[in-house]
Amino acid sequence: MVDKLELIIAGEIALSRDPGSSMRKWRELFGVSQAELAQVLGVSPSTISDYESGRRKSPGIGVVRRFVNALIEIDKRRGGRIVRQLERQVVRGYERAPFESHDFYSAVSAEEFIKRIDGRVITHEELVATTKLFGYTLIDSIRTITEVGARDYMRLFGSTPQRALIFTGVTTGRSPMIALKVGRFCVDMVPAMVVLQGIDTPDVVAQKIAENEGVLLVTTLKEPHEIAKALLEFE
Repeated sequence: MVDKLELIIAGEIALSRDPGSSMRKWRELFGVSQAELAQVLGVSPSTISDYESGRRKSPGIGVVRRFVNALIEIDKRRGGRIVRQLERQVVRGYERAPFESHDFYSAVSAEEFIKRIDGRVITHEELVATTKLFGYTLIDSIRTITEVGARDYMRLFGSTPQRALIFTGVTTGRSPMIALKVGRFCVDMVPAMVVLQGIDTPDVVAQKIAENEGVLLVTTLKEPHEIAKALLEFE
C-alpha cells in the first residue's frame, strides 16, 4: 500500500502547476523540517528551500521520488502515524459521499481563509494568527448527519485534519458540532477549523462544544458555490 501512496504523492508533485509549493505542502503535512529532510537526502537545507520557493527549476522525477521516499522513511522512524493515516484516507479512497474534499497547493493562513469566505470568528480567535490550512471539505449538513456513520467521519478529513470543515445549510450549528464531538470518539481527530455556513451566530451549545474541543469556529453567510469560487485559486 505504501508504494501506491508514494505514487500518489509523487504524481501530484510532478503534475502540479507549482511543484515547489506542492513539495512544501507534503513536507509540512508530514511535519518534517527542511533541515531534517535535507539530512536524510544528503543535501543542504538551502537546496530544499530553493526547490520549494521555485528558485531552482522544477525537480525531475528522480528528485521527486527521493523526496517522497525520504518523507516516508522519516515518518516510519517516528512510528508511521502519518503514513497510516494517508493510506486509509488517500489510497483507499471512498465512494461518492455527501461532502467534497478540496486540497490546496500550499498552506493557506486561517486569516486569509476567513477573509476569502467573509467569515466571522466565534470561538478561539487566538488561533487565527497561527493556524494553517491545507484544504477544506464542503459538507451537506443534513445528509452527512443522517447518512454518515460515526466510524466514517474520518473521511471528512481528506488527507489531513489541518483543514476547514464547512457545514452548509446550517440552522443553529448545534447538530454539526454534536456530530463532530461524537465522531471524535471513533477517529480522535479535530479539524483545524469548523465553518458553519448559513448563519451569523450559532447557538450556545454549538459554541460551548467548540470552546471545549479547542476548535476555531467561524460562521459565514456566503453561499457554498461562492465559497468554492473564492477558494479556487488556492487549489
